[in-house]
Amino acid sequence: MAQSKLLRGLLVGVAAAVVALLLWSTGALELFEARTWDARARTFAPQREPDSRVVLILLDQDSLDWARDAMGLTWPWPREVYSYIVSFIARAEARALAFDVLYLEPSGYGVFDDQSFGSAIASMDRFVASAFFGTQTGDSLQWPEYVPRPNLTLQQCSDQQQLLRRYPRAAFPIAEVAQSSRYLANVQLQPDRDGVYRRVRPVIMFDDVVVPSLGLAAWLAGQERGAHAGEPVELVCSDGALHVDGRPIVLDRSGNAVLHFKNQAGRHRDFSAAAILQSEIELQSGETPLVDPQELHDAYVLFGFSAPGLFDLRTSPITSVVPGVDVHATMLENLLSDDFMRPVSPWMTVALVLLLVIAASIVGSVVSGAGRSVIVYAVFLPLPAAAAFAGYAVGYWVPLMVPTVGVALALVGANVANYATEGKQKRYIKNAFQQYLSPAVIEDLIQDPQRLRLGGERRQLSIFFSDLEGFTSLSEGLSPEELTALLNDYLSAMTDIIHDEGGTVDKYEGDAIIAFWNAPLTQDDHALRCVRAALRAQARLAELRPQFAARTGKELHMRIGINSGPAVVGNMGSRTRFDYTMLGDAVNLAARLEGINKQFGTYTMISQATWQQVQGEFRARELSRVAVVGRKEAVVVFEPFFESDYQLHADRLKQFEQGLQNYYRGSFAAAEAAFAPIADRDPPAARYLARCQKLQQAPPAGWDGVWVMTEK
Repeated sequence: MAQSKLLRGLLVGVAAAVVALLLWSTGALELFEARTWDARARTFAPQREPDSRVVLILLDQDSLDWARDAMGLTWPWPREVYSYIVSFIARAEARALAFDVLYLEPSGYGVFDDQSFGSAIASMDRFVASAFFGTQTGDSLQWPEYVPRPNLTLQQCSDQQQLLRRYPRAAFPIAEVAQSSRYLANVQLQPDRDGVYRRVRPVIMFDDVVVPSLGLAAWLAGQERGAHAGEPVELVCSDGALHVDGRPIVLDRSGNAVLHFKNQAGRHRDFSAAAILQSEIELQSGETPLVDPQELHDAYVLFGFSAPGLFDLRTSPITSVVPGVDVHATMLENLLSDDFMRPVSPWMTVALVLLLVIAASIVGSVVSGAGRSVIVYAVFLPLPAAAAFAGYAVGYWVPLMVPTVGVALALVGANVANYATEGKQKRYIKNAFQQYLSPAVIEDLIQDPQRLRLGGERRQLSIFFSDLEGFTSLSEGLSPEELTALLNDYLSAMTDIIHDEGGTVDKYEGDAIIAFWNAPLTQDDHALRCVRAALRAQARLAELRPQFAARTGKELHMRIGINSGPAVVGNMGSRTRFDYTMLGDAVNLAARLEGINKQFGTYTMISQATWQQVQGEFRARELSRVAVVGRKEAVVVFEPFFESDYQLHADRLKQFEQGLQNYYRGSFAAAEAAFAPIADRDPPAARYLARCQKLQQAPPAGWDGVWVMTEK
């Protein structure tokens, strides 16, 4: 018996390992792995301070405001202004200065403006300028004659190794900048598939010229050799690393350096551009500067944008908003301290997966009993995470998802094999309730059949009410068979999405769907799941709308109301027949919001309680402060969007927001002027336009901006 369990465990383990490795090799786990990498980075970053030798000068919003108010400068600034920054850095005797700014066109302020900037760069001597290299963007197909070539030599690298990437197009800076710079750098950053910047490609090729990244170029400019010094810098590819003058940059299989982020804020020491400008002006006037040049002495200085309107903000593993130049600064810092993250080799990954997965499967097959199985899960499931976090601590990217998936599959497979002949009660529960409850509820009941009794508990829920617009009139034109088939297709499509997001369908009332999240299973992100389910459901209905219209002669539109709050949830009914359902004021408000959509011409509406839990994940516009039927207190309501949908209508939504703020202030004429241009394509704006016109005829006393609903 023991031998058969061992053999079964070995077979299950090998199968689980093969499945996990196949998923890993196809990239199916890549996004999940990236998220776990970010968790590791955020865990260790606060324990490590960034290198003080790397300093940023940021053109932030305060700098733009100061230049406008104090100097009368509008954007874009004259390039002569940047000359003051270059002069200050030269005065500070910084080791190098790199500009993460593209100067691709002559200055609009005239030739003297470019010449002044070029002269300042030439006097600095250790300046790094930026160029852009791409596959489709860029007007240069060859290296221009007027642009000096980086004095770099490359050995033992090949395109077949994927350590180098060749770009066919480029955009170069103007001659005054290019000819005065020690190095020209590639500033293009490529995020991972999820939009997070975790890697930098140290060098690229264009027209057989080796071009360093901005961080690497800044380091090179700070050395005594290369470029203007006349001595070439040797780059060598070997052992999975790019060696720059003997200094290794560890590369992944795609030729990228995996960055090691530090500091809880994910930022380096920085100064505002305004502070540096003021300081240089004060120094030239003989006054005490705002910033002492000694603070930047012998530092590597990188200049870039952080003002939101200049569109150079990125997402790093540490923080959702970081200036793009800070990613380059991290590359430079890792180079200075020789602590790039080192990816584990594929063979080491395979060995780790086989070891953990087969061990978990064998142990899971040998032990029996629910209690012991829980212990096995508790021991083996955290092991991949422990190995991954320990690897990060010593500078290695140890994959977390592939061993985790393998261990999970092995444990589940072992349990399935152990209990294949058991489960009569489980099958009974599934057969009896699968038509009424969500899969999550069924699994909960299987684990604890005692829950099949009357009673409830108070929990925070996110509640979903939906209804089809004009369904009563639509149903009158269909036969019972056609109506039933239509409803089944519609409800199935919507329910699949709700279940996919982990929701529980409370009940169907004709064409209406009532669902909730965070019960019976705890879901910390229940509001996020609920809103995402609503937006996905609307998108799915839009896909099905032509098909349904062909069957009914009318387009189907669905109104959804969502609220988050406390409710009583549990099995309610008689002793012989009951439903898993919910009760409470929060439930009633969600139902009211579904109906209020009619007043605004919208189709998805969420309460402020829900919006507070999901902002940052979605975009939304505030619709109104409403007093619903049955409630004295006003509720702020919002219309949510996926980011892509929001951007499609951003101008209209911002125009609506302007009108709404005027409406709240009681400035009905100004609100009418804001709503009028978009009223023909924005139903809420049209509703407000009519209301503003009415309120101007009979201005209310004691205006509070609340829209009182008179019907459900």
